[in-house]
Amino acid sequence: MKLVLALFLALALPAFAAAPKPSLNVKTLDGGSFDLASQQGKWVIVNFWATWCSPCLKELPDISAFVAAHKDKVAAIGMDFEDADKADIEKFLKTHPLSFPVSMVDVDNPPKDFGAPKGLPNTYVIAPDGHLAKTFLGPIQTRDLQDVTGIR
Repeated sequence: MKLVLALFLALALPAFAAAPKPSLNVKTLDGGSFDLASQQGKWVIVNFWATWCSPCLKELPDISAFVAAHKDKVAAIGMDFEDADKADIEKFLKTHPLSFPVSMVDVDNPPKDFGAPKGLPNTYVIAPDGHLAKTFLGPIQTRDLQDVTGIR
């Protein structure tokens, strides 16, 4: 019975659990900043991705469209992981424009309350009150965001 319970708990826990009410304050590629605390009252999508990650490239248009369609209720930050050259990321964004800002993650010093992703893409959905609502490891689609947020 203990083995069954241990197995259940291991499968039920996400690959990495962000803090219950995570903080995040990062510089964005456009020279601005993104502060999770200033997004209070909105759903926030924190999406770790990379330009070389094909599942990431598949999900980015869905996330971008969802954010653009619900600007008053949803914000997002793209956390580019393992891409070392800012110019390459900017070039990528010219051909794959997003409706939300992007920040480069220092792989040696990832955001404290999120840590390094266990795989890519890795998406955290933060509720309007600031608590972690859902963690996804792997690609997501619009319906996943709709299910978590209740926004259609």
